[in-house]
Amino acid sequence: MALKINGKVHEPELEPRVTLLDALRERIGLTGTKKGCDRGECGACTVLVDGRRIKSCLTLAVMQQGREITTVEGLAHGERLHPVQAAFVGNDALQCGFCTPGQMMSAIGCIDEGHTGSDAEIREWMSGNLCRCSCYPNIVAAVRQAARELR
Repeated sequence: MALKINGKVHEPELEPRVTLLDALRERIGLTGTKKGCDRGECGACTVLVDGRRIKSCLTLAVMQQGREITTVEGLAHGERLHPVQAAFVGNDALQCGFCTPGQMMSAIGCIDEGHTGSDAEIREWMSGNLCRCSCYPNIVAAVRQAARELR
């Protein structure tokens, strides 16, 4: 099987029942994507597939062959942070950091989908990503800032 992740092709040996999340973390070694609930409820495993955000714990890796998968490890360009990463740091939109990779990937999806017209809209479209530390106001501010920079 071949998976294109962050612009690089990986060919792990996987059983058909392996989720994309487990393939990323356990077989390919990209541990930025987190395993939270393993039921699609928390959003910690959010990645982009062909530019759309998905919860990687709910899809099989075999189903993603031929698609472009982007994880948090694929956002920065060398030492230069992606605008969403920089906005999260600048707005102190993290505390423990466990949800942060999924929040960032969802933020990119939210921005690309055009759901940043108001703070209420950002909150609604980011609601599939939970933060146990309750950094929600700062996350909304980070998404708002990154949306302005990416337009």
